[in-house]
Amino acid sequence: MSWIYIQQAIPAFINGFFLTLKLATIGIIGALLLGIVVAFWLYYQVIGRHVLRLYIAVSRNTPLLIQLFFIYYGLPGIGLKIPAEQTAIIGLIFLGGSYMADAFLGGLEAVPKIQVESGQVVGLSTWQLARYVIFPQGILYSLPAIGANIIFLIKETSIFTVIAIPEITNTALDLIGQNYRSNEYLLMMVVSYAIILIPLSLGLSWFERRLRHVNFSN
Repeated sequence: MSWIYIQQAIPAFINGFFLTLKLATIGIIGALLLGIVVAFWLYYQVIGRHVLRLYIAVSRNTPLLIQLFFIYYGLPGIGLKIPAEQTAIIGLIFLGGSYMADAFLGGLEAVPKIQVESGQVVGLSTWQLARYVIFPQGILYSLPAIGANIIFLIKETSIFTVIAIPEITNTALDLIGQNYRSNEYLLMMVVSYAIILIPLSLGLSWFERRLRHVNFSN
C-alpha cells in the first residue's frame, strides 16, 4: 500500500465523487417523479395502465447495463445520439421509475379503504382525497421501500463506466490501468461509496423513524 499513489489520486476521485452525486441526484429525483405519476395512474386504473405495467415489467427485468447499451449504442443507429451523461440519467430514471412506482403503489394500496370511503362521504373530491388522505399516508407506508431504492440506484451508478463516464468506478479502473496499483485505488473506491451511502442510509432511517413518530403522535 503506497500512500503516495493515494494522495496523487485524490483530485481524480473528488471529481468522480461529485459527478456520481450529480448523476445520482438528478436520476433519483426523476425516478421519484416518474414513480409517483405511474403509481397514481395504476392506483386509479386510468386508461393505458397496461402500457405502464409493460414498462414496469421491461424495466425491472432488464439490467441497467443493457438499457444503457441500447440508449447509447443502439439509438444512434436510427439517428438519435444522446451524450453519455444524459444517457446515464435517462437510464437511471427508466430503471428507478419502475421501482419507485411499485414502492409508491404499495403504499397507496396500504391506505385503509375506510379512510377513503369516509373522505368520499364528507364530500371530498378525487383530488382532495389524493392530496389530503391517500398521498400523505401512502408516502409514509412507502418510505422503507423508497429508501432502499435510493440506495440501490446510487450503487447502480457504478454501471456508468460502460459508457465511459468518469464516475467513481470508472476513475478507479482507469487509474488501475495506468499505474497497476489495485489495492490503493480499490480502497479509495470503497471509501468514496461509503462516504455517500453510509450517511445517506443512516439519514433515511432517522427520517423514517421521525416521520412515523410525528404521524403517530398526531
